[in-house]
Amino acid sequence: MPINDTVPTPFGVAVQSPKKKSRELSGKVIVQILPALNHGGVERGTVEMAEAIIRAGGKAVVISSGGHLENRLRRCGAEHFTLPVDSKNPLKWPFIRGKVKTVLQACQADVVHSRSRAPAWIAMPAARALGIKVVTTIHGRFVASSIFKRLYNSIMTKSDRVITISNYVQGLVLNQFPAIKDKTVVIHRGVDVDLFSPKAVSAQRVINIAEDMSIPDGVPVVMLPARPTAWKGMSILIEAMGMIKDKPFLLALVGAGDGADDFQRGLIRQIETEGLQSKVRITKSINDMPAGLMLADVVVMPSITPEPFGRVAVEASAMGCPVVAFRHGGASESLVHGVTGWLAEPVSAQSLAEMISQALELKQRARKKLAADASAYVHKNFTSEKMCSSTIAVYTDLLS
Repeated sequence: MPINDTVPTPFGVAVQSPKKKSRELSGKVIVQILPALNHGGVERGTVEMAEAIIRAGGKAVVISSGGHLENRLRRCGAEHFTLPVDSKNPLKWPFIRGKVKTVLQACQADVVHSRSRAPAWIAMPAARALGIKVVTTIHGRFVASSIFKRLYNSIMTKSDRVITISNYVQGLVLNQFPAIKDKTVVIHRGVDVDLFSPKAVSAQRVINIAEDMSIPDGVPVVMLPARPTAWKGMSILIEAMGMIKDKPFLLALVGAGDGADDFQRGLIRQIETEGLQSKVRITKSINDMPAGLMLADVVVMPSITPEPFGRVAVEASAMGCPVVAFRHGGASESLVHGVTGWLAEPVSAQSLAEMISQALELKQRARKKLAADASAYVHKNFTSEKMCSSTIAVYTDLLS
């Protein structure tokens, strides 16, 4: 099966190659607004966009309630304003909106790009009053469980351009708001392929992570890096691994150790029931994800509800690591079954176990080919550079 070319378009220490400079946004001021700047895909994407805006000759401004990534943002030359735009209390919005409007006027904003609903409710009226173009990006599943949730979601559809991070998310949005089809565009999230590259990771970094996680030598590692929440599929993965426990492996649940005591105890009980006590590690999240992925023989993304995109699958593929996920949501776009990874039937523990077995049984030659195909697929379709250039094209189209 050939690789499908139709899909559109961290933090270790690594030397990043110089990015190409352009002048598409010469003299333009782009303001991004999001709830906070802590670690996460939306936050990292915001910083990457700020860097790209500056490379394109524009001025990058970010409004948020603050967070760990403020320093990185300032180092790249962007300006940050700390305001409580993460507030979900409508009674506070008019006051915060006035502060946002002052910032937009002071920096002479040309485009306001909102990445979340509460900031959009706050900033969009201010931008409209000033005649500023507005872009929104929908990062989540956008499911309306009530008329009030639908109203709350609807603000993201009232911009001049609506970006969705996958075809799956676009489908959810258009199912509820079909009238906005002409102003929507799919821009997949991207991975920094300079950072997520085997060549950029030193042996010492991998050794450090292995020691921190108590990973023994010579045992195939099946890894699930995820937040400690049930929908990420840790439970169904443990069930699947119980079906193939006669095989040699170590299951690393990276991030599960950050969960509440009750959450971890539930996983431990299931591990004991499946007889996997000696074959599972529950660890905290790690700061050097590229090095962590170098330890994995298979990365699994068994989310029991569809991922809007699924950053883990793309990061692992960029590192040349085999990935197994369920065939739904964004995973169906970021993986090519049998070529760059495996897609199990959702949400079947039996199918998941079968796909993981196939990944573990890969011979060296086949593994090398899969690694090359997976990396090439990411470089073609899912780089942060492509994400940023596609977003800049949205800005320039509006400004023209």
